[in-house]
Amino acid sequence: PVTGVQTCALPICFPVTIIPFQFTKAVILLPLFFVLTLWLVFWYEWRFHHSLSHFGVYPREVFGLKGILFSQFLHGDIEHLANNSIALLVLLPILRYFYKEQSFVVLFLGILFSGLGTWLLGRPSYHIGASGLIYALVSFIFFKGVFTKYYRLVALSFTIVILYGGSVWYMFPNVKEGISWEGHLAGFFVGLALALISKTPQFSKPIFYEWEKPDFNPELDPFMKNFDEKGNFNPPPKPEEVIKEYFNSSMKVVYEFLGGKK
Repeated sequence: PVTGVQTCALPICFPVTIIPFQFTKAVILLPLFFVLTLWLVFWYEWRFHHSLSHFGVYPREVFGLKGILFSQFLHGDIEHLANNSIALLVLLPILRYFYKEQSFVVLFLGILFSGLGTWLLGRPSYHIGASGLIYALVSFIFFKGVFTKYYRLVALSFTIVILYGGSVWYMFPNVKEGISWEGHLAGFFVGLALALISKTPQFSKPIFYEWEKPDFNPELDPFMKNFDEKGNFNPPPKPEEVIKEYFNSSMKVVYEFLGGKK
């Protein structure tokens, strides 16, 4: 859990506990729905003998732009589909559970810009498959965990290295015939860019004191005014006490003390 500070009017605020990780139904439903869509598209092609490969990315051609959005849902054979399905069933729950607030933005931008990168860098052929998105997810989860420096996310980053560290070689040409290494490379850099620009305030260091706030101005702080420019404690002199006259009248008052005479 992450400890935060409760807003209060008193000088003393009491810490509260904020849980950044919460299991919801979307952790299961998001990957299932996404992978099911991939299999439905593949079943349609197999059942009706209707290839949809022309909806893939064809680099640097206008007609190939439609593949930026649609190529992630197309696969050449069942082995290709099965490998990508397994990876998505692992990575999408991780994304949704650990980065709930950023998950849909990362998913959409990962599809969009990995496809665009393939369109810009790819060889003149149809590029299909969700591999670009998978590389974007792997890259984002790894780098974001390192950047946040939150111990659980750092541990998650090392887990990603163990699971998918070997896939880095498939971002280079001539490693394996028939794969879109350009899509892998584009997805990797898209994930890195998303890790750099996305904000994760749920993992920010909690603020306990006024001087930890970004808008803190020491010149206006009453306590800091007790120090001089060299950092020596030198409180300003106290103002002279003014005795107020609590009774003031223009009428002459004569006091006569009675008693005490013998």
